Amino acid sequence: MLKEFKDFIAKGNVMDMAVGIIIGAAFTAIVSSLVADLINPIIGLIIGGIDFSNMFIVLKGEGDYPSLAAARDAGAAVFAYGAFINAVINFLIIAFVVFMLVRYVNKIKDAAISKGEVVPEAPSGPTQEELLTDIRDLLKKA
Repeated sequence: MLKEFKDFIAKGNVMDMAVGIIIGAAFTAIVSSLVADLINPIIGLIIGGIDFSNMFIVLKGEGDYPSLAAARDAGAAVFAYGAFINAVINFLIIAFVVFMLVRYVNKIKDAAISKGEVVPEAPSGPTQEELLTDIRDLLKKA
């Protein structure tokens, strides 16, 4: 079992995936900071000094809370729509960057193929229909 695990870890795809996950986590932290520390204050300034991170509605609990953290610390049930707005902005930024990255990689790949540097991959095997046809034919013979 240890040898199988070692072989699994040594595969290039696993290592590439691990590196991607680590870089993705670091990138998410950068985007979160970008949204919380740069974009939201600018948006808040434009729309009148509103801080998205403290936008919430108390659903259950007594009192008027100065911040979302204070409401949560007091045990109040809150509808934290400001945190949701921050998450949506984070998602849109990350999705846009990933889109641009994939677009750039595809352009490089297409340019390499057109120059003849990279040969497109051959089909990996028979299609599902071909396999089913073969199975049908074998069953007819039996």
